[in-house]
Amino acid sequence: MADLMDTEKARASGWFETLRDQIVTAFEGLEDSQTSGPTADLPAGRFERTVTARTSEDGSDAGGGVMSVMRGGRVFEKVGVNTSTVYGQLGEAAQRAMAARGVPGMADDPRFWASGISLVAHMQNPHAPAVHMNTRMFWTPHAWWFGGGSDLNPCIEYEEDTAHFHATQQAHLDPHGTDHYPRLKAWADEYFYIPHRNRARGVGGIFMDDHCTGDWESDFTLTQDIGRAFLPAYVPLVERRRDMPWSDADKDAQLIHRGLYAEYNLVYDRGTKFGLTTGHDANAVLMSLPPLAKWV
Repeated sequence: MADLMDTEKARASGWFETLRDQIVTAFEGLEDSQTSGPTADLPAGRFERTVTARTSEDGSDAGGGVMSVMRGGRVFEKVGVNTSTVYGQLGEAAQRAMAARGVPGMADDPRFWASGISLVAHMQNPHAPAVHMNTRMFWTPHAWWFGGGSDLNPCIEYEEDTAHFHATQQAHLDPHGTDHYPRLKAWADEYFYIPHRNRARGVGGIFMDDHCTGDWESDFTLTQDIGRAFLPAYVPLVERRRDMPWSDADKDAQLIHRGLYAEYNLVYDRGTKFGLTTGHDANAVLMSLPPLAKWV
């Protein structure tokens, strides 16, 4: 199966890099066009790219990626758009986790390959919502699947923003079957929930994991369209809110909400746990954390 999947792996990792480049270009364009509002006098932000590497337990090369981070821009206080392609052998804890998810044969052959894109944006303006997006492909000699989605995390909620975000995602999912959007929306509501706070971390979105119908081409196309939905779902919200004035109370609400976001990512997020337990660059894995946060 490994030899048969080489072409598919290359196509998937290439797509994640293409999507990253599209998003980076769009976000730098937002920075350049921010010529009014409270932060217009700041320098237009630019992404800094850092190559990341993963080393296996025996010291051999195990892949890596590119961490693209912008800090202190006019629109984005901190945003990261990371891509990675890693491979090697899963450790015992990861093998057990895979077995618990129904992946057979991991104890006999624990090889894996994973590639994806991960994005988190924290905004200067409290009225502009934070956002998360991730899509990925995972392979073992025994199975392959896709996962990911995107969800909106405003500290000040606007019903029209939430409606636009969800409607755009539904428009991209419906061509694949009208059952996809309600199922992936419900999955996101369940996944992005913080039990110890008894609340969701945001206003939802879409999410899927372990997605494998047996038709790789169809599953890859669905994953691509989840990625394609991101910019038209999100950029209009930023353009709508980025010039709004804010108060000290608004900023305080943003910092408290960021604390909630950090709690979720450090305690519950499956991708964070996987990245740290498999030896990937910790700075890249923890890119999602906000630059500033507070707790009451």
